[in-house]
Amino acid sequence: MRTERFALVAGSYGPGMTAFPASAAPAPPTVPSPPRDPSQTPRTDRAPHTSSAASTSPAVSPAVSPAASVAVPSASASGASASSGSSGSSGAARAERACVAELRLSAFAGHRRVRLPFGPLTLLAGPSGSGKTGVLRAYEALARLAGGASLDEVFPDPAACVPEDARPDGQGRRGFRIGCTADGPLGPVRLDIAVQAEPELRVVGERLSAGGLVLLETALRDPARRTVEASWHTGGPAAVTRAALPDDRLGTALLPLRVAGRTEGQRQVLAAAEQMVVALRSVFVCAPRPERMRAPAPVDAGRLTRGCDNLAAVLWRTRAECGRRHALLVEAVRAGCAGPVADVYAEPAGEGRVRAVLDRGNGTRTGFERLGDGELRYAALALVLLTGPGVLEVDSAGEVPEALQTLTVLVDGLDVGLDPRQRAALLGLAGRMCERGHIRLAGAVSDRAWTGEEPAARMVDLVR
Repeated sequence: MRTERFALVAGSYGPGMTAFPASAAPAPPTVPSPPRDPSQTPRTDRAPHTSSAASTSPAVSPAVSPAASVAVPSASASGASASSGSSGSSGAARAERACVAELRLSAFAGHRRVRLPFGPLTLLAGPSGSGKTGVLRAYEALARLAGGASLDEVFPDPAACVPEDARPDGQGRRGFRIGCTADGPLGPVRLDIAVQAEPELRVVGERLSAGGLVLLETALRDPARRTVEASWHTGGPAAVTRAALPDDRLGTALLPLRVAGRTEGQRQVLAAAEQMVVALRSVFVCAPRPERMRAPAPVDAGRLTRGCDNLAAVLWRTRAECGRRHALLVEAVRAGCAGPVADVYAEPAGEGRVRAVLDRGNGTRTGFERLGDGELRYAALALVLLTGPGVLEVDSAGEVPEALQTLTVLVDGLDVGLDPRQRAALLGLAGRMCERGHIRLAGAVSDRAWTGEEPAARMVDLVR
């Protein structure tokens, strides 16, 4: 098992520095007035007559330079040391499916200048207060932004994302920065975003890059307008195309609506944006709530929710859909639940509801309402690992075939309520399923020893 250790870097970046880069601050309004409402602006492939604003400083300062591999953070970059090499694809075949290979928390909540590698099975280990929840929260935020959600939907309490000791600048602004690297057919593609949280929530800078080339860059130029100036690579007679984009959305997710793809440069921009969006969007946050799982669920409850409240309804559906997958679930539940288990299914409970039960094989049936919290959490996590976007409540990229997508499951408190037998069985199942490539798991655990039983797991140790 690979183990990497990362320290939380305390303090500010230096005298007078804020939580977001100075280069993202508004520059004099040297660009022409923005076009109509950005949501109504047709896509354009001609560079408007503007000043040389494209030569301004980048809106986001990347934690590492774009390269063919994702570097493990060094002691100088993140205040941490690593016990193994990189997490990227240097010297190896490029990933067939788009997936997140690295998460960067340049300034987010309790994290500063931290770069975290992600593999098929990643376990974030550390004591309470080490920032495990913040890491998963940042990952989910990027996923929701890639799906088209607005900033106020993703960050209902933006001030909580700002480092506590971040000092406001002369205009009273504070913010945070996050980013990631998505590996895939194009190789590593980097995304970095700077968000102003105070006095008002808005994107102040974004950068999408691949192979050392900046493909999209945005910057806030006029605070009075709710837009940012965007420049994307064209590669034709005009080197870049400039237009206004809304300041409450991720620009990368909007590119397919704005770029025609007529030139090779535009097609490169679209391919990089698609790889990033596909890598981020298929995320399922799993937070089983045993107290809710014990109650019968409406039979037409649909896909599994993040709290797994409707587990019984999903069992009612999936048992008939795929016998092989259901047999694997029964085998997994048998390994993690006390007593004999011959089958797992749902039965009618009246009033259009169903309840989940264990068939003990001797004529006895045990309702899920009688199971312990650990057994219920274990059963829910096993079901999630054995299913996919068609069963889980996931905002997947519908325009991309499922065979080219990877589902990422995020679990905070993966170890909560599980005994050693359940832990070993769940990690073994996760290792086997993640090895197939269609699913990835990133979970937070409090006990570092929890991860020692699965050689396929990458443990990221968050130390204070």
